[in-house]
Amino acid sequence: MHRWRERLIALSCALPFLGIAIPAQAQDYPARPVRIITDSAPGSAIDATLRIIADGLSRVWGQQAVPINQPGAGGAIAVRAAAAAAPDGYTLAMPAVSAFVALPGAAAGLPIQVPRDFATIGYLGGAPMFITAAPGLGAKSLPDLIALAKQRPGELAYGTNGPGRLTHLTGELLQSRAGIKLLMISYSGGTAQVLNDVMGGRIPIAIDAYSGLAGAVQAGTVVPLAVAAPKRLADFPDLPTVAETLPGFEAGGWQVLVAPVGTPETIVQKVNRDLIKALAEPETRARLVRLGRDERPMSPAETLAFIQGEQRTWAPILQQIGGAR
Repeated sequence: MHRWRERLIALSCALPFLGIAIPAQAQDYPARPVRIITDSAPGSAIDATLRIIADGLSRVWGQQAVPINQPGAGGAIAVRAAAAAAPDGYTLAMPAVSAFVALPGAAAGLPIQVPRDFATIGYLGGAPMFITAAPGLGAKSLPDLIALAKQRPGELAYGTNGPGRLTHLTGELLQSRAGIKLLMISYSGGTAQVLNDVMGGRIPIAIDAYSGLAGAVQAGTVVPLAVAAPKRLADFPDLPTVAETLPGFEAGGWQVLVAPVGTPETIVQKVNRDLIKALAEPETRARLVRLGRDERPMSPAETLAFIQGEQRTWAPILQQIGGAR
């Protein structure tokens, strides 16, 4: 009896110190570099975005946020690596939208389901998809491209970052809505590899966010035909939206920051606050705006609701594509 009483007294004395230890863990975080795993290849739109955000976080933290590229298997390689990491806040992940809206069965462990697979941290912004063509194709507008595709069904190829990725889903949606047939070519090396083949004359069409296409657009390697945004962009006032040709058409990429399940809630909340602070920095905001991205501060709970809402939105399109396979 005395032993049990002694243990209860010892535990009651320890509880206040335990209560202090958890916040202190977050207060001291990060004490060393933080890895952020992406499923996108170097040079892709998502990679460019991650490097800007990582720079901002590094300044806020006084510790390096280190981008880690692990492309392949439709995003499953990066997802597995991030999910298996120690839940201590020193490995985070920035999956592409297509890891959350993947075709069922396209890759093991996808689509990601939250909060089952990861703890949500915050929203990193998003950007509409651009439909572009090689100058040699002769298409000056989206109606031109559609007309050419109808004359040459199944011949015109477009490059994607992999089956089930947003570049692929956007191309499939375009075919469905325009009543055309294109040839999808998958590239494990991301947008940079796609653009190499556009320049080499091997494929005529590239679809991606502006951050992945900016260099090619500025160099004249590709011609923007339309943007899949709800309205024309302020930086591209003369570029029509896809919806001006195909009413209601929208497709945009977005990214979120997540952590392995079991990451302490105090660390999740601190990273969320630091992320919002980093995204609000004038330098970071200006760099992201130049890539055609928007950003909205979201709490972890709001980020979770956003992801689940997007999954509901894309579900009918995924079912349509899956049924046609």
